[in-house]
Parts: sequence; C-alpha cells; structure tokens
Amino acid sequence: MKKAFTMIELIYVIVIIGILSAVAIPKFSGTKNSADITKGRAEVSSIRSAIITDRQKFLIRGDNSYISKLCTSTTAEKIFDTNGTSSRKLLAYGIVAGTADGKWSQNGSCESFNYKVNALDIQFDYNNTSGSFTCDRTDANTGDICKKMID
Repeated sequence: MKKAFTMIELIYVIVIIGILSAVAIPKFSGTKNSADITKGRAEVSSIRSAIITDRQKFLIRGDNSYISKLCTSTTAEKIFDTNGTSSRKLLAYGIVAGTADGKWSQNGSCESFNYKVNALDIQFDYNNTSGSFTCDRTDANTGDICKKMID
C-alpha cells in the first residue's frame, strides 16, 4: 500500500496558499510606501537639524544668516551637502540624488527639492531668510504624504 496525498488534499493546499497570497500581497505593497515615507521623514528631520546647527555655529561668530542654499550645484549627484563653499557644510556626506521612489532630486535650483513616494513628487522648498524647509500640506495630490513627512 502506497502512502501519498490525494488530489483533493493538494487542491485544498493550493486554494489556501492562493487565499493567503491574495491577502498578503496588497499588505506588502503598502509597506514599501510606508517605508519610503518614514525614510523621507528621517531625512527631513536631519536636514532641518543641520540647518539649525549651521545657523547656531555661525551665530557664535556674529553671522545671523541661514545657509544660503542646500547643495553645491543644480546638477549634483549628492544634495544637502554644502552651499558651494567648504566653510558651510550642511550634511557631512550629503544624500545621493535619484528619481526612483524614496529618493531626493533637485527641482531646478538649490532651494527646491522633490522627494518621490509612490511615483508622486513631494516638493520641498528651502527659505534661506527664515531657515524653513517644508512642503505644501494643502496640495490636493501630495498634501497627505507631506503631512506624514513633516508632522
């Protein structure tokens, strides 16, 4: 007498695996977006902290201005590194620029940047008068993601 699984038992297993994968796959796709938002949130926090730290360092020297721009040039591979001078480094190593989800890119200048989440560009603007680095929370397409990244 041979011992083996019957065809019905194998079909049950295949059906159960199909149901589990139908539930799990959508959960994992949402996880990628959440991870990108969390990564962006941490980087925004680092950038803001670096802006304030730079200002405090120069306040001691009698210079009350914020760093003038957040990158070396408009075609840099790394952004948020310097303002074009070696005397005012923002982040020690900068952030590698890119156009994929979870990456930063410059938006034409060293005062405007995009962070991509779920194929949407979240635009962040730097104001060198007030030192603010923020995105538009009221934008119809990207406002919710912006709120998750800066609140």
